[in-house]
Amino acid sequence: MSRNEQVTIVSGLPRSGTSMMMGMLEAGGISPLTDGIRAADEDNPKGYYEFERAKKIKEDTAWLDDAKGKVVKVISQLLLSLPESHRYKIVFMQREMGEILASQRQMLIRRGTDSRDVSDEQMGPMLAKHVEQVMGWIEKHDNVECLPVNYNDVLKDAGPNIDRINQFLGGDLDTAAMTAVVDRSLYRQRK
Repeated sequence: MSRNEQVTIVSGLPRSGTSMMMGMLEAGGISPLTDGIRAADEDNPKGYYEFERAKKIKEDTAWLDDAKGKVVKVISQLLLSLPESHRYKIVFMQREMGEILASQRQMLIRRGTDSRDVSDEQMGPMLAKHVEQVMGWIEKHDNVECLPVNYNDVLKDAGPNIDRINQFLGGDLDTAAMTAVVDRSLYRQRK
């Protein structure tokens, strides 16, 4: 199936490298479906690549026709609401859980919204279980293909990971441009 007949999605837990992957795919030649509402900031200096209507997919799926041939970021929880009326290729970002939690905590502190109701020791297993549920959902749907991509591995050695992504998405991406987007200076929450 050609890319113009499917919706390419970048997903994963918050702070797992989804914005970096959106930038990589844009550089590679896939137009992102974004609205520019959420501006770049200290936590994502190169931008968030978000599309607000994607956050309302439970009520509004009309935008999916506009997403064909493009790439859109959809948080992992909302993948479960993707209608069967479309075909999807999902690049699912993964990252060391301790780094995800540290990055989320730092972002909340910067925003002044870190309430610490749930400890990292409690949150980690909850998020891991959520990812397991999402992967189980994906496996049960014939209209969904998924490629897990590890953020940490991309930063260590982008080449083989970009080759896998390129093959998964049809083999016609500009891999050199994708490689140029990988910015190790933004790898701040290391475990």
